[in-house]
Amino acid sequence: MANKLRIDRRTCLKGLGATLALPLLETMGWADSGEDKPVTPPVRLAFMYMPHGVIPDQFWPANAESFLTSPPPALESLQPVLDQCLLMKGISGVPIAPFNGAPHALELSTWLTAQLPDADKRSQINISISVDQIAANFVGGFTSLPSLELATMPQTHKENQEGLNEGYYTHCSFSSPTQPVPAETNPRSVLNRLFGKTDQRGQLAKADPLDRQMLDLVLGGAKDLRRKLPRDDQHKLDEYLDSVRSVERRIAAIEYRQKEAAREKAGIASSKQKASDSPPIEIKIPEGDKRSEYMQVMCDLTVLAFQTDTTRVSTYIGSTPNGVSYPELGFNDEHHSQTHHENRPEQVAKVAAITAFNVAQFAHMVKKMASLREGDGTLLDNCIMMWGSGLEDGNKHSRENLPFIIAGKGGGTINTGRFLPETKGNQGDLLTTILACAGIPLDRPIGIATKQIKEMIASR
Repeated sequence: MANKLRIDRRTCLKGLGATLALPLLETMGWADSGEDKPVTPPVRLAFMYMPHGVIPDQFWPANAESFLTSPPPALESLQPVLDQCLLMKGISGVPIAPFNGAPHALELSTWLTAQLPDADKRSQINISISVDQIAANFVGGFTSLPSLELATMPQTHKENQEGLNEGYYTHCSFSSPTQPVPAETNPRSVLNRLFGKTDQRGQLAKADPLDRQMLDLVLGGAKDLRRKLPRDDQHKLDEYLDSVRSVERRIAAIEYRQKEAAREKAGIASSKQKASDSPPIEIKIPEGDKRSEYMQVMCDLTVLAFQTDTTRVSTYIGSTPNGVSYPELGFNDEHHSQTHHENRPEQVAKVAAITAFNVAQFAHMVKKMASLREGDGTLLDNCIMMWGSGLEDGNKHSRENLPFIIAGKGGGTINTGRFLPETKGNQGDLLTTILACAGIPLDRPIGIATKQIKEMIASR
């Protein structure tokens, strides 16, 4: 009976310590503003997606020399922060054979996996864990939310190209090969998720004290158990208890964030790590139906989540294949239909305008991060932001030069302010390099990767 009790308790404690508390020894060093020790801000990762590719000659700079001074039309909104961006031409996508008839089912699902679905299980989700979830598995325990998944529209598209599961059209995040991660489309729900939870009337509710009560019970039970164990097992239990005790630091971090939120709401200055750090930005939920306002508030929620260290990993699906229009641009034509333009000038112009619009929403987020002080630099300095598409040219469904924009220095790991016109690498290489720059250890490359792209890494 004693052995059974000992094994059950140890297993429980080990689970709590490993999954909840252990990483947060470092996190509380970041969140605790009472210490005078120098603090290095964490690196955050964000991914923002647009379907259907771009108009290549409107997106790629003419040459490396003109990148900063005369950017192409699609990148004009980024001009104030181009010195903090990196553009690389030559990143190829995942070859989609034997799914040649499913370009749109694969443009999003392969974007963060660099991996094709299982051809023998087409009707089921079976692909690969995505890079955002790999990162979340490593840094997610440091924050109250392991990751944040956002989308502009519900993930409900119905189509089965090449017999592929419909989930491949609308998901880019996969927590395992068989588990897509749903994205939140309601900004109010996202805000509540970041800083509390809602009661039955949709109002922000008080924090649940269960964590504190659970911890008290666990530690109390562990003390009782320790007295019954032989010396060697007491030593093993002590190791677990050291980890469990750090749950208190997790709870303290949550309580700290709640206290700071209450202070901000009351108009009292936040107690930051540095007096020069910018206070958390204000979020205003849009009331109209303008897509730009909606997308910008979702971008602002990512900024706020990073700024308050509520999460360090975010994905945002700006739109999904088919059915999306942009009346704000002066036309109601669907994005997908216009990409099959066959070089007709009017349709080419509309696709170019849609691309510039989506890049402008990414630019809104990047510029806001660049304006916020953090540590000895800016919030953007400590981020790696990736904007891109799963196709190069929607007219041809080509994937040889996928459009990617990297913004942020990743804590000094990425050399920005450049356009590299002849990069040699693939989508998996890029994702593998991004995770390496963020300090995420990997036991194998991502998807089709064969190497890291050394050209993008800053020398130290």
